[in-house]
Amino acid sequence: MNNTWRSSLSINTALVAMLAGCAGVGSYLYASGEAPEAQAPADSETATTAAAAASSSADASSTAQAAPFTSADVGDCLTWEKGDGDKVRDFGRTDCLSPHRFEVSAREDLATYPASEFGPTSQPPELTRQAQLREELCKAPTIKYLEGRYDPVGRYSIASILPSAEAWKAGDRTMLCGVQVTDDSGEPILTEGSAREQDQARIAQAGECVAIDPANATHIVPCDQPHQYEVTQVVDLKPIFPEGNPSIEDQDAALKPICTQAALDYVGGDDNLYNSTLQPFWTTIPTNSWTGGSHTVNCALVFGNPDGSFAELGGSAKGAFTINGNPPPPMPVRNPLRNPQ
Repeated sequence: MNNTWRSSLSINTALVAMLAGCAGVGSYLYASGEAPEAQAPADSETATTAAAAASSSADASSTAQAAPFTSADVGDCLTWEKGDGDKVRDFGRTDCLSPHRFEVSAREDLATYPASEFGPTSQPPELTRQAQLREELCKAPTIKYLEGRYDPVGRYSIASILPSAEAWKAGDRTMLCGVQVTDDSGEPILTEGSAREQDQARIAQAGECVAIDPANATHIVPCDQPHQYEVTQVVDLKPIFPEGNPSIEDQDAALKPICTQAALDYVGGDDNLYNSTLQPFWTTIPTNSWTGGSHTVNCALVFGNPDGSFAELGGSAKGAFTINGNPPPPMPVRNPLRNPQ
């Protein structure tokens, strides 16, 4: 996630610091036609997408793919279906309001590239070279297409698509630049709406559980699998801070009552939350990520270990669950018990 975690309870500050390492390293801002040289995270290093994969498919229909690929222009959205292995089928344009896997931000003609690297008899670039070309040719025009708002640790990755093998052999040197959202394996997933109008924050939805790997990367997993937190609510901070760029302290003040109530509603009241031993948590958005187009955060439930790490949870907080492999420890009986009224 590209957000910094905060807690409504006094948990070891190391717990917060651990996920602070996941916070955004800064957004790219496009000004005067130049984008600053900032390093995108590893999971944004997507070099190829559907058309490149299709080039390795012997039975792919180059005629069917050539038309939408060749005619795709800035602002168009593309989609496709995955067949057996890496084969791609039904590659074509679609309305950006409909489910799609790629949004075109620029067209580049590699035939005009210096020297003869992409001459008439050249082979398609290897993955490493494709990644270099994406950085050289796609980054700046894509940030411009997004009107200067791009959060490199957000949900969108800058990517490129090359022609099919048949089209490349016939002389097509078009490279489509654009943005996409990928899953944990790097595969483009379906999204709806233009990226220019979407919130860029990486968040999970209420009811989803999220595991944190040793590199502090987050992965949505089934709640019966080991995880570190369970999301109770998604909160859009933009209506709360219409003037933009709220401080972390202001976000904390606004989110504390919202996420505390979300936790109570999620588990069914104050006594259930007390006996669960779980704590309400929420994410906040660093200034650079806010500027880059991320405005939504997660409310969640976690358990803090004494050493400041997140406990490993198993199962949903709405039912039977474990904390580090054990049921929640019994809590002292409160006298009197809280009256729901």
